[in-house]
Amino acid sequence: MVSRCSWSLTHLCLPAATNQRTVKKCIPFRNSLSVSSLSEPVNPCYDTRMKWNDLQSEACPVARGLSVVGDRWTMLVLRDCFLGVRRFEQMQERLGITRHVLADRLRKLEAAGVLRREPYQQRPLRQEYRLTERGKALYPMLVSLIEWANAHVPPPGEPSVTLVSRETGDPIVPVLVDANTGEKITHMTVNALRAE
Repeated sequence: MVSRCSWSLTHLCLPAATNQRTVKKCIPFRNSLSVSSLSEPVNPCYDTRMKWNDLQSEACPVARGLSVVGDRWTMLVLRDCFLGVRRFEQMQERLGITRHVLADRLRKLEAAGVLRREPYQQRPLRQEYRLTERGKALYPMLVSLIEWANAHVPPPGEPSVTLVSRETGDPIVPVLVDANTGEKITHMTVNALRAE
């Protein structure tokens, strides 16, 4: 039997073995639970031993996906690639990112098969970065993030980006649907089941 901890906003309950039976020891928090950033675990039971580099080997697809695109600079590099920015100097200028950080993110995206390098000049050799099919498959995620940010973290005034159809130029409203049924996918209509 696996012992698990549970928590609430006022107490942390830990399993404790006493005379061959398990009892819970509840520790009251001195102050109400506060979280200083979104990267800080809210649940005290969260395993903080997981390292960023270990995410790619996790069973969880969210963790594996974040091992590739879970960094803010990585998402902004991908955004620029989808906007047609392909050259290192252009990316660095647009993002205001240091050369070593940009080089690191591009190297990781290339190793993950999201980007590929293609020469655009032979002497001296200069290369640009292009999205692979694996990289292009990330576009719906980027569109969802844009739509979410416009709705839930809007800039002052009008949204800075409006999603429009390439064919008609009309604004679009992205919706995630099941290809089999056409049903809208929400937290109320779909469960994620762990493979056994």
